Amino acid sequence: MTFEQIAEQLNGKRVGIAGCGGLGSNCAVALARVGLGTLVIADFDVIAKSNLNRQYYFTDQIGVKKVSALKENIRRINPDVTVTVYDVKLTPENIPAIFAGCDVIVEAFDLAGEKAMFIETILTEFPTIPLVVGLGMAGWGMNDTIHCRRADNLYICGDEFSEIGPGLPPIAPRVGMVANMQANVVLELLLGGDTQGIPL
Repeated sequence: MTFEQIAEQLNGKRVGIAGCGGLGSNCAVALARVGLGTLVIADFDVIAKSNLNRQYYFTDQIGVKKVSALKENIRRINPDVTVTVYDVKLTPENIPAIFAGCDVIVEAFDLAGEKAMFIETILTEFPTIPLVVGLGMAGWGMNDTIHCRRADNLYICGDEFSEIGPGLPPIAPRVGMVANMQANVVLELLLGGDTQGIPL
């Protein structure tokens, strides 16, 4: 399949991304570059200087809402992508309306509690929609620990053990690896690849 054929097939697809931090911003940009039709992004946070070590933003965007800045950055990369933004804190009450109609949904939160809430809500409200999550990407090195695992309609990307802490911060290389792995799984799903090859 040529790149043009890939972009044509992706043009009519809609992907939701919950969280516009290290995982969400980089995953969204990767999908925009390959010609995805529509991105639905949701986050309520603003860009801080400390985010720039791993998130797809620039110094002149510090203090700007992440959803607004990410929409602008994607427009500069690929203006043909439709980006729908929700500047809200996601809750079990608003998640169903925001992500309705998505072909695939990506979870890209930092905090364990938010991750659990989002995963539980999506699996309950949209049991047939694939959900791609990021779990375990703190620190550096350990390339061989990052993997993808499938559990029915849930796809888990990361090492599944490294927790963010003072001595194990989230930084660009490993966060970017997981974010791009998430985008790659989304492509497998949207392009009709054999995701059965992803181990259970």
